[in-house]
Amino acid sequence: MGSFMAMTREDTLMTGNGDFGRRISHHRHRLGLTPEQVADRADMSAGYVQYLESHLGIPDPGTVARLAAALETTVEDLRGGGRDRPPGPGHAAPNAVLEVLEPEECLRLIAPGGIGRVAFNSLDGPTVLPVNYRLHGGAIVFRTAYGGPMDQGLRTGVEGVEIKIGFQVDRLDEVRREGWSVLVQGPAHHVPPDEVEKVAEADVSPWAGGERHLYLRIVPHRITGRRIHCR
Repeated sequence: MGSFMAMTREDTLMTGNGDFGRRISHHRHRLGLTPEQVADRADMSAGYVQYLESHLGIPDPGTVARLAAALETTVEDLRGGGRDRPPGPGHAAPNAVLEVLEPEECLRLIAPGGIGRVAFNSLDGPTVLPVNYRLHGGAIVFRTAYGGPMDQGLRTGVEGVEIKIGFQVDRLDEVRREGWSVLVQGPAHHVPPDEVEKVAEADVSPWAGGERHLYLRIVPHRITGRRIHCR
């Protein structure tokens, strides 16, 4: 699997600071929300959300902050800034509280799907790669390429012997200094040919694009999570 995401025309358009509406639409679809649901989360009308999605202007800072919280992203990301630097350069809030999450809450947080990170030992050593994922049948499902690092690194060659890996998802709000992180640990399975049609119902696309037809799934054996928020 490549280390760079394939760029589409929509991705290219979304890189401009004036493309605020496309970013709202992108994050809304990422979470599987309707305009009405976003409006309810952001305490505004659905008509106004639809208006913002179809116009290039950026509203007042308070509206942007409410939309960012409703769409589980940051104000800076919604505005289109900071795309080429790692997140989290600031300091923790002075009154920050770290909360342990129950497995049920962890699953609720990652249920919408999106981008996660798979951690495993490859032929080159410890490796972490981004993947698009979905929850399907109680397992985490993603796609990669036959013969790629994950295909090779997650095969034991011994029947009945599985490789246990880590899968991590997080959402961070840098402005509020809040966010959460979920870690799932469990064995990785190559989906056999006779089950591919069923697993394909998850409708997950590969993060890097291209010809990636190998489905992998992680069966959760241990689910942990943390949320950081201000008092």
